[in-house]
Amino acid sequence: MNELRERIEAFLAAHHVMSLATFGHNGPHAASLFYAYDSFELIWISDPASRHSRDVDTEPRVAATVAPDYADFAQIRGLQIWGTARRIEQVERARYLRLLEARYAFLKFSGLKKMHDAYAKSAIYCLDPNRIVLIDNTRGFGHKEILEL
Repeated sequence: MNELRERIEAFLAAHHVMSLATFGHNGPHAASLFYAYDSFELIWISDPASRHSRDVDTEPRVAATVAPDYADFAQIRGLQIWGTARRIEQVERARYLRLLEARYAFLKFSGLKKMHDAYAKSAIYCLDPNRIVLIDNTRGFGHKEILEL
């Protein structure tokens, strides 16, 4: 099981964008977001007024995928993730900001007033997974390994 955990963490480290699926008052929604991670916790920054942020506030059960684009189905690799998401409270904000800023240096740069203002108004969110499926067609078509957390 440790090997699967290591391969999932390596996959998270090698990629930067997740597709987050939420469900709110207006039905299902998906958004592509930059993420940082801490073990298997996925962290992102977002406008609290965005649809996916409002959805998380209403219904915390979410799903996400992390996968690059492939032209050959035999090369497909990716993660399917299920769990609960939450807005990070002010008390925890500094720790999660450090993780995001360590991964994305542009978040530290506040020389552009527009960027600085947007960053200051943003909220930080976290997906706590309870299940991660590693898809790896390089090991055979439809090959899946499941990590229950």
